[in-house]
Amino acid sequence: MQLEALNSVERDLVQRSIEYLRFYNSPEAEMVENRFKAVEQLAEAIGKFPSVKDAQFLLGTIRDGTTLVSSLVGLSSSARLLHTPTRVVALRSLLVAKIHAFSLLSLLVRQEEALRSACRSAIFSMVCAFLVEDVYSSLLEDPLLGSDKKESLAYDLVRLWENGTDPRSSEHIPPLRALWTARDSTPPIFGTMDGSSELIRISLDLENDWQDFILNSLNDEETRGALEEFLFGLSFEEIHQVRSRLAKFGIGAVGQEEVRAYLGDRPAYSSIDGSDPRSMYDFYVQRRDFALTRGRVGLPGPKRSLEELYLIHRMS
Repeated sequence: MQLEALNSVERDLVQRSIEYLRFYNSPEAEMVENRFKAVEQLAEAIGKFPSVKDAQFLLGTIRDGTTLVSSLVGLSSSARLLHTPTRVVALRSLLVAKIHAFSLLSLLVRQEEALRSACRSAIFSMVCAFLVEDVYSSLLEDPLLGSDKKESLAYDLVRLWENGTDPRSSEHIPPLRALWTARDSTPPIFGTMDGSSELIRISLDLENDWQDFILNSLNDEETRGALEEFLFGLSFEEIHQVRSRLAKFGIGAVGQEEVRAYLGDRPAYSSIDGSDPRSMYDFYVQRRDFALTRGRVGLPGPKRSLEELYLIHRMS
């Protein structure tokens, strides 16, 4: 099954960028051409592996999309890798290769704002594909989620793997991407640390189901904690630390510099870099890992990320 390394928008962007670089710096244009040629070759190799949905008979046993769904639901994340089709594992590598290639391109065309912005948008789309897959995979591990919902998530994952970054492969991908886009463009203000201004600014850009989620969930302590982590870019523990300091010294409001001074040089979560969409993925992974640790050792605070809670709400 032939696999396209780049969609039409990405291909046009690469071509325009190469033409721009040739005008100013021929060696850099050649570097970009070679990098994307390697991406094309990787996609060509991956395309030779069977589709994740294709039925295959092996030793009298049929393997297809349905059996893949069953294995996704039945196996833990630590045991899932060697049971995942080669094409799926390789597609993830292709996505990484594309992100690196477009990150290089973004750096080389940084003086041309239109091209740099287009590169950033392309990278963000690919990062969103990673984020969606990770959110789905994390929920497959959730012991509180019913088997019917896990099966639905597994089918979504199979469709995502089959269709790549196509947002039509799941009804839940566009809302999740809209959430990350809104957060990406809304740095925290802190102020009184109630999160109201950040929440309002994010909510203005999201659909009605987000408003329903907020209205129905804000009385839930886990959702409130996960939302505050998402809005402030701080861990549940750091937020408690900052609020305790404000109360102790009677401080009414606080800014970015003061918060970082309170927390020292090693914050729990790295800052979201507006120039590098990969930082949004880092931000999600850090929050997810902290939540999993709290669940394992019984610490207070959210045991799931905001994205997972929002997806559960949508599925309900």
